[in-house]
Amino acid sequence: GVGLRKQGVDTHPKRVSVFFTMILIFIYLFYCLTGYCDSISSAYDTYSNLSVSNNFGTKEFPQAIIIGVKKGGTRALLEFLRVHPDVRAVGAEPHFFDRFYETGLQWYRNLMPRTLDGQITMEKTPSYFITREAPPRVFSMSRSTKLIVVVRDPVTRAVSDYTQTLTKSPSLPSFQNLVFKNSTTGLIDTSWSAVRIGIYAKHLENWLRYFPLAQFLFVSGEKLVTDPAGEMGRVQDFLGLKRVVTNKHFYFNQTKGFPCLKKPEGSSRPRCLGKSKGRPHPHIPAEVLHRLRDFYRPFNMKFYQMTGQDFGWV
Repeated sequence: GVGLRKQGVDTHPKRVSVFFTMILIFIYLFYCLTGYCDSISSAYDTYSNLSVSNNFGTKEFPQAIIIGVKKGGTRALLEFLRVHPDVRAVGAEPHFFDRFYETGLQWYRNLMPRTLDGQITMEKTPSYFITREAPPRVFSMSRSTKLIVVVRDPVTRAVSDYTQTLTKSPSLPSFQNLVFKNSTTGLIDTSWSAVRIGIYAKHLENWLRYFPLAQFLFVSGEKLVTDPAGEMGRVQDFLGLKRVVTNKHFYFNQTKGFPCLKKPEGSSRPRCLGKSKGRPHPHIPAEVLHRLRDFYRPFNMKFYQMTGQDFGWV
């Protein structure tokens, strides 16, 4: 023992155990940095009594996708759904079926979080709803995919869309300059995406060529704000989930005018939608909004007819 100590070899058991602990911590941190422990820890929290042999689940194609619409309330819906222990969702918008389709289905599946038996995989990309190629592409992945569309009064949605773009490009022309092809005739410019997205009936027709109406759920963006628990009840039923997300999960933030999730598991603070949500809208002349409302009316009526739901946009 003395000889070893002289040669600088540490035989003290305490120091050796500290050294091994450091190695273990380093390995754990390495796995975390490579994104491994997100899936591991959440799976472990929910199913801590399961054996390690299942490798904490498998990556599956999403069984349900929130396909639209931009500025409709899709982020809120996904945040509310993620409270459910049986929902595993991709945080960022993958944009696979509109922008990255060429990368292939294996690339797409690899983006998905790991799931255990009884859990469902989800993603949300609101631009799918208006993308012509998206329905056949989703269909070729799985014809049984459940599709969720969060819709909102198209006039309010267009203003919200414009407001978001204005934040990024303050030199943008006024709303009324963009909304009309010709301000004298009052002809609406349907090539402007802020207007085009709100023609829900047109986009839905494209999707119904591939999927039956029964595979869609249309969520009211307005009710998601005024009665989040009620809408979440419908969503959970549609997805075949137990009604876990209920009234007790929400409170209303008076300042923002949005519902917030009460303290989520493992977090000390309530989760409210980010700073980018609930921006004050710029003033737009009533006459402009009135003309836009008139433009959307027949499309809204057709949409109500197609979905069998009256969303009450007047």
